[in-house]
Amino acid sequence: MRIIFIGPPGAGKGTQAKLLLSWLGIPQLSTGDMLREVMQQDTALTRWIARNLNAGNLAPDHLVMRIVAERLNEADCRHGCLFDGFPRTLVQAQLLDEHLARSFDQVDVVLALTVDPEMLVNRLLRRAETEDRADDNIETIQRRLLVYQEQTAPLLDYYGQRQQLVTVDGMQAPEKVFQAIQIAIQEHRTAQN
Repeated sequence: MRIIFIGPPGAGKGTQAKLLLSWLGIPQLSTGDMLREVMQQDTALTRWIARNLNAGNLAPDHLVMRIVAERLNEADCRHGCLFDGFPRTLVQAQLLDEHLARSFDQVDVVLALTVDPEMLVNRLLRRAETEDRADDNIETIQRRLLVYQEQTAPLLDYYGQRQQLVTVDGMQAPEKVFQAIQIAIQEHRTAQN
């Protein structure tokens, strides 16, 4: 099963991903983690990527897809995975569809976590305090939310038109959010059989 998580920064994708991975036993493809790993190499390209990401911008679509494609070719992803933080743009979604189609595969379900913008800012500021994340200051948070609205939110229509989108209220308690996610996945599995 190939699952995509969509949601603005601070929506709770990381928390829910951990629960979902444990429940389904599939690997997580976190582009944030993969990009951080790539950026540990000290090159002009990685310094440029780091400057852009720290400013709240997204990494270039084709670069991200190349990193994801390499990861999808690993054995543990053959039976599915959870895309966390990918795709973030329509171009990335189209590149992913093309890549999966080459192996006669597709995305099974897209889970969109929705959270009130004010609550997102509060969550991210709390995270900045507890996790000491340099990319969670008010200016960067606002920039990341704007980038999400402009570049990632259009994915909701893209996947909605394909009948792959399930919207989950991310403002509920984490256990309630997870229950809603489990129900959505079980309904998808039932519909496929």
